[in-house]
Amino acid sequence: MTDDPRSNRPAATPEPASRPTPAAAPDEFVPEDDRIIGLAFRWSLVAIVMIGAIVGGVIWTMRRGGEVVAPIEIPDVKPPAPFDTGARTLPEIPFTDITSDAGIDFVHTNGARGQRLLPETMGGGVAFFDVDGDDDQDILFVNGLAWEDDPDRTETTAALYVNDGRGAFTDVTAGSGLDVPLHGMGVAVGDYDADGRVDVFITTLHENRLFRNVDGRRFEDVTAAAGVGGDADHWSSSAGFCDLDGDGALDLFVCNYVQWTREYDERFPFSLNGRDRAYGPPTQFEGQYGYLYRNNGDGTFADISASSGIQRDNAATGAPIGKSLAVTFCDLDDDGRMDLLVANDTVQNFVFRNLGDGRFEEIGVDTALAYDTNGKSTGAMGIDAAAFGEDGAFGVAIGNFAGENTTFYVRQSSLVFAEMSNLHGIGSPSRQKLTFGLFFFDADLDGRLDLLQTNGHLEEEINAYSPSQHYRQPAQLFWNCGAGGACYAVLPETAVGDLATPIVGRGAAYADIDGDGDLDVLLTQTGGRPMLLRNDAPGGHHWLRVHLRARGANRDAIGATVTLVAGGHTQTRTVMPTRSYLSQVELPLTFGLGSAGVVDALTIRWPDGRMQDVAVTGVDTTIIVSEDAAP
Repeated sequence: MTDDPRSNRPAATPEPASRPTPAAAPDEFVPEDDRIIGLAFRWSLVAIVMIGAIVGGVIWTMRRGGEVVAPIEIPDVKPPAPFDTGARTLPEIPFTDITSDAGIDFVHTNGARGQRLLPETMGGGVAFFDVDGDDDQDILFVNGLAWEDDPDRTETTAALYVNDGRGAFTDVTAGSGLDVPLHGMGVAVGDYDADGRVDVFITTLHENRLFRNVDGRRFEDVTAAAGVGGDADHWSSSAGFCDLDGDGALDLFVCNYVQWTREYDERFPFSLNGRDRAYGPPTQFEGQYGYLYRNNGDGTFADISASSGIQRDNAATGAPIGKSLAVTFCDLDDDGRMDLLVANDTVQNFVFRNLGDGRFEEIGVDTALAYDTNGKSTGAMGIDAAAFGEDGAFGVAIGNFAGENTTFYVRQSSLVFAEMSNLHGIGSPSRQKLTFGLFFFDADLDGRLDLLQTNGHLEEEINAYSPSQHYRQPAQLFWNCGAGGACYAVLPETAVGDLATPIVGRGAAYADIDGDGDLDVLLTQTGGRPMLLRNDAPGGHHWLRVHLRARGANRDAIGATVTLVAGGHTQTRTVMPTRSYLSQVELPLTFGLGSAGVVDALTIRWPDGRMQDVAVTGVDTTIIVSEDAAP
């Protein structure tokens, strides 16, 4: 029997599920939508919901205020086997851990020392971006803090490393202005003031911070002047810059997670074994509204969260329903406006369709992206979206909790998706992993987008209670074999080198750190060291990197779409650093060309809608395309 986070264990052999649940908050277990049977939840030793269509009318009995739960066994349903890759041979795409050799000695602080407080499990983010304008990818690690009552507390800060262009890094945090103690979570990067330098926004457990890039090495805290600090009692997670209203200036969307206080967390005796304290589930905490800030174009932002339509309530309680952990932007309906996809933990995911003029319509249920294939909410953490198939198929991937496979939605029409994780070979291999960051990228430069996800549990002792679960888990690389339009096969651990090292994975990002054309990977751990992984895939495949420079305020062309034709295949990429979990990837776009030595066509749709054809005279190089050159 596999470990399903929604199931209790038989009385004869009580084996706790992957996440504890004590007495439940009453607003959590109510219908969210007329079309949904009930609020499905993971993390479960305890539940109070009738799951008629799923378990034949079994009523889960539980106690409020300290009564004992009557355990019930829920039958295990085995997912289909991974999709057959046909005659294709799985490649070796080894990654080598170069963290120490590259000069990175950062260690994430989460404050954990036995209290089992929920924020300890969630950080931390990382960003690849060009901080100093020398056209290589630097790194910013977001850090947490020890709790105030820790006698060994030190003032830890974020860490900024600059790249020498060959993949060696120097710590320049001291004196940078980013060396500020924060209980940080995630990061967003973007040139919000259009001065040609990339700025930094850090989300925290309390007030968020915006740091203006002064000269490529020094940052100035402009949070108060810009008006983006948010509320001190809000827990923000992922965030992203994107021009949402078409005026050229980068607006800012911020995910908020749950209404958390230490006092409230400590009230509940969360436990895996009935004795020792464990981390509590998000189902115990009320949700929070996200923030949407419109860029005024003068260095300040206007908070349009309430008027924009992004604040969604639980219809039965009136409380905020969102428990948002990740966001990405894409133009789902091809109307020239960027829409928002938001991953929510244990409640429905959001799809905010951009109506223009700062207004959004939430259509998650209508698009079938709100729930999994059984109509249930999942423990959604990381998210990404991309045109992943050779036939132009567009997909959305969301990483979920242990016992819930990564959900993989494939667009059927403009605004309708179908969940196809099992059909495409992702469902079964991902079901026993607890996934946070994930992203699409072309790992072997064959022209097809692969999917990488980083994994790691919350409870260090989880294996003692759930034998299939481990605290440290290896990342997974799903290779796009291209069969049947696009299907995925998870590469064995022996084929991916140090990527298979078990870690407590959280954030994940990619960039070409050494200028060799392939994409390297950075994975963070909560309370531990990151892993910088050099891509050592065998050579032989051609590539092209495209770096855009747009006119106007959105100088980095965030939201631009590039279409490339080579070797009879068409690939489409969008300039979008905001993806994965708490993290940001590099801005340049990498196209793998496989054996094709010639690019037949390259077309750019700039964020303002203008189209530009670009003649490409060579491959295995980086080209810089300026919108100024457009006719």
